[in-house]
Amino acid sequence: MSATTSATTSGDYEIRAIRADEWEAAKRLRLVALKDPVADIAFLESYDDALGRPDSFYQERAARSAEEPSGARQFVAVAADGEWAGTVTVLIEEAGTTDWAGFPVERRQGHVVGVFVRPEHRGSGLVKALFDAGAEWARQRGAERMRLLVHADNLRAQGAYRKAGFAPSGVVVPFSKDEAQDEIEFVLEWPA
Repeated sequence: MSATTSATTSGDYEIRAIRADEWEAAKRLRLVALKDPVADIAFLESYDDALGRPDSFYQERAARSAEEPSGARQFVAVAADGEWAGTVTVLIEEAGTTDWAGFPVERRQGHVVGVFVRPEHRGSGLVKALFDAGAEWARQRGAERMRLLVHADNLRAQGAYRKAGFAPSGVVVPFSKDEAQDEIEFVLEWPA
């Protein structure tokens, strides 16, 4: 999927990759996400940490996402009124490496992070549309599947991921922010 390719969901959203010059909109949406009531278990950073980052952090992140070739791509859902309604980022993980938690990566895969849909846009099929865009991009880069990690207490997200076709793999990862809880790996397998 190129940065200009789009898809439409039932809510008339444009799903596309962000452009390097859209770093301010990406930053604003990230800050909104970090104010969500479950942000403390859904994201690895706090609102205050994200707010304190210099603009150059967001500029570099947006520029890396827009590069070709890229090992990461952020997708956004743009509503008819121009509001950024949701986002996902897909990172390519290479077979033979280890992931951020030190676990071996056994095959080339997309790792979904930073999933967020504004409350007023939830239930519209937007999460699935964002995942579909990310999956298409990852497949074009040779990924064999997509995965994500979700906190064991984040039942809302788990329901949305199941609805989008993801299923628990049986892998459990210790959650770095909360020693008492684990993260559950969900995977989206596609036919070979």
